[in-house]
Amino acid sequence: MTTDTTQAAEASRYARGWDKLREIDGQAGERVVQALADIAPDFARLLIEFPFGDVYTRPQLDLKSREIATVAALTAMGHALPQLKVHVHGALNVGCTREEVVEVIMQMAVYAGFPAALNGLFAAKEVFAERDREAAGAD
Repeated sequence: MTTDTTQAAEASRYARGWDKLREIDGQAGERVVQALADIAPDFARLLIEFPFGDVYTRPQLDLKSREIATVAALTAMGHALPQLKVHVHGALNVGCTREEVVEVIMQMAVYAGFPAALNGLFAAKEVFAERDREAAGAD
């Protein structure tokens, strides 16, 4: 590839990633990227390009399925609560119900243990409460 072609492909990848990030995570995802701007702007770019520009845009799974898998993985990790909260928001944004999110997290007790599931449930509870407060303020 020529340099111009490579730059155009990278720009397209970045643009796809931004679009997908906004679709899934909205302002929460944008805040994560902004928070990295002063310490690791290259990492922020990679965060947009790879997971959101390359992986989330693949047609084999819909966004709801991808977010269910992400919530499950982050719950099972047990030490990624800020990212889990962002992706609980994302799951709700792409059509998951609160009940589905809770059920996915509960399922992780079987594979990751009760502590991981408890942490995940409390993270989801915080997200639900935040969304309820925002909805009440919009009325």
